[in-house]
This record gives sequence, C-alpha cells and structure tokens, in this order.
Amino acid sequence: MINVRTPGIYSTVQDSGRKGYRKIGVPVSGAMDAFAANLANQLLQNHEDAAVIEVTFGGCILEFLCDTFLCITGADFSPKLNEVPIKLNSVQKVMKGMVLSFGKRNYGVRTYIGVSGGIQTERFLNSRSFYKGITPHFTLKRGMILPIGSLEKQLHQSLAVVKVKQPHFSSEKISCFKGPEFGLLSHEQILLLQDTVFTISSDNSRMGYQLNETIPNTFDSMLTSGVLPGTVQLTPSGKLIVLMRDCQVTGGYPRVLQLSENAINILAQKTTGDRLRFLVQ
Repeated sequence: MINVRTPGIYSTVQDSGRKGYRKIGVPVSGAMDAFAANLANQLLQNHEDAAVIEVTFGGCILEFLCDTFLCITGADFSPKLNEVPIKLNSVQKVMKGMVLSFGKRNYGVRTYIGVSGGIQTERFLNSRSFYKGITPHFTLKRGMILPIGSLEKQLHQSLAVVKVKQPHFSSEKISCFKGPEFGLLSHEQILLLQDTVFTISSDNSRMGYQLNETIPNTFDSMLTSGVLPGTVQLTPSGKLIVLMRDCQVTGGYPRVLQLSENAINILAQKTTGDRLRFLVQ
C-alpha cells in the first residue's frame, strides 16, 4: 500500500480509461499521456491496463507501506527515493518505509508512477480512472491509502534506462486529421489553421486546452454531435478548443480537426504559454 503524505498540485489515479460508456454520457478519461503510462507498465511487466498515478506539476510525496518495484515515466520532476535521486524510465526497488518525492521541474507537465501489479483502487464502470461524479475522489488527498498489486513477478532493479525522444516533450508539431466540418472551412480559414503558431491559454485541464489565437468563425449554428479526445472545436469567438481525455461526449461547435493519439500524448505534456502548430494529414 501507499500512503499519500502530500498529494501535490493535481494528482490522480488513471488507467486506460472507461470504455464503452460514452452512449450514456460517461467520458473515457484515462492517462493524459497514454504513451508514458504504457511505458511504465511495460517496464514493470504489468498488464497494459494497470492503473498508475498521474502527477501534474509535481509536489507529490508518497510513503510506501510495503516492498514493491516502481517506475517513473513522463515529465521530469527530479524524483527522489529517501532523498536519493532516481532515474526516469527505469525499474527501481522500493522497500517498506521509503518515501518518494519530487523536486525541480526539468521538462514536461505530467509524470507517471507505476508500481508492480498496478494501483488497486476500486473500479467504477470497469475503470479505476478518477473522475468527478463517478469515483469517490477525483484527486489524491492527504492521508489516502492506495492499495497496490502484489509482487508476483521476479523483477530486478536495473541500471538500464529507456530513452524517450525529447520531441515528445518539446515538439511544436501536432499531427492531426481533418475533422467532420473541416470541408466547410474557407481557403483563408484553412491557411490560418495550418500556418498559425498557437499558444496554450491558462484555460487548460484534463478536459481541454483552449488556445489564445483566433481564426474567423463564419459557421452557422449546428446540431450537437459526438466528440472525442483530440477533437478540435472552433468556438463562436474564433478560439479553438482541443478536447482532452476527460472531455464531454458531445459538443455543438464545428469539429475542424482531430488529433492523432500520439499528438494527444504530446499535447498532454504542454502547459500555459507553450506553442504548437497543427500538421494536417
């Protein structure tokens, strides 16, 4: 088990998400950077759907109440075990009583803590992913005790580190496809969509990222339609909203682009003021 000494700014439990419930209005959720979460589970030889802790901007302090192995992936917040720095993307042995903490942010926005056997909080609608209104908690709280899987596999601490390409954290290129209403855009609107360097506004969260720059919106009102994580909506004000993992299941704004899965993971590691350009396939 893990004792949450300090939850940090925004920390949650996430797995691959709540699939098959969009028809009753339930968002998918799941790890914002699914690539990083999957990497932690692969290195720990966990099931791909094993739950991990998603820590946004660090500040989280965890005490381990049993022996286990852990793997930190995603953003680099200078992780330490008992004040000793540990490497990202590697398997670390953890003994009962050890404390995991984070320090300076070097890059990225979200880091992932995987443990052997995964986080074993209760499932709701076949997922452990926190979401307000579905799970009892939507963020970690001080004093929470998180059950974890047992040490069923013979893992070994290793000096080996999996190298993740830095463009995952630094690239401004966001690969995407044409959305259902892309064909209704004018030539000038398409050029603006493709040529503008957008910046992420302070209005960004697990639900969506609003961008600061605008393009003229000449659309008539439209019927509410289905949306997905990665859908880019053009609002009446001309601002774009990129929907993320906790997004609603329907929306009434034109869906001009759809991000690739990899692009969602890259965007999940960006924050306020970061820049991006859409590369339309």
